[in-house]
Amino acid sequence: MARSSRQIALLVNPTAGRGRGARSAVLAAARLREAGFVVRELVGRDAEEARELGSAAVAEGPEALVVCGGDGLVHLGAGLVAGTGTALGVIPAGTGNDLARYLDLPRTDPVAAADRIVASRTRRIDLARSGGRHFVTVLAAGFDAVVNERANRMRWPRGQMRYTLATIAELRTFQPIRYTLDLDGVERRAEAMLVAVGNGPSFGGGLRITEGASFDDGWLDVVLIRPLSRAELVRAYPRLFNGTIVDHPAYERHRVRRVTLAAPDIVTYADGERFGALPLTVECVPGALTVIA
Repeated sequence: MARSSRQIALLVNPTAGRGRGARSAVLAAARLREAGFVVRELVGRDAEEARELGSAAVAEGPEALVVCGGDGLVHLGAGLVAGTGTALGVIPAGTGNDLARYLDLPRTDPVAAADRIVASRTRRIDLARSGGRHFVTVLAAGFDAVVNERANRMRWPRGQMRYTLATIAELRTFQPIRYTLDLDGVERRAEAMLVAVGNGPSFGGGLRITEGASFDDGWLDVVLIRPLSRAELVRAYPRLFNGTIVDHPAYERHRVRRVTLAAPDIVTYADGERFGALPLTVECVPGALTVIA
């Protein structure tokens, strides 16, 4: 195919990374056009408009949908291209960038990230699916999800401090949650601080809750953190950053193809986005997503 006929849709979250999305998109688009691609830039004012623009673009069959933003936009883009002939490219511009970390994409240089799109080397990775929705990295269904819910109700402050204050507030009253899980047909009832379902190893900018999970092994990693005191939970938190949480005595891991989670009053988050209330059934869809890596 002639280089000049290669079509790319560039879907941008201009507010990602406190405006880094917009700046990165300008540099990435220039590099892609310089390499001979026809680039259609799409900027959504909110998630719904971004979804509509991206869906319409994918329907036209571009070579790639390239998302310039954070994990939320990766989440949206993956759902749009799953099962199509369109690959997903990523120009990291958010605060988490967990898929970009796993793929070892340049996270601070949008031109270097665009060079990966130019090289067009692809690989297939798994997705996790619940009903008609997909997620890429980790679904959170416990203390972390409760913190997200509280933070989303807060109007002040903005940014990471809001999540810090929400965490402190929840720590004062949080009690272990009673879960019922179906793990490939085997029922497990347990009290836990959280349950996480990982298609990949991390979420939230490198929190390695499902350390060891791989995007291309055909499995989901289901992790429970059994009950801890508030002080123990605070002490265990830093271990998420280097993966040593797996050695904590409260850590429990299962590898499954399919899991059903049930617990009262829990709204889950996946790829950092509000996903849905429990109960939910999640299954691994091997090789469902083509990514440019």
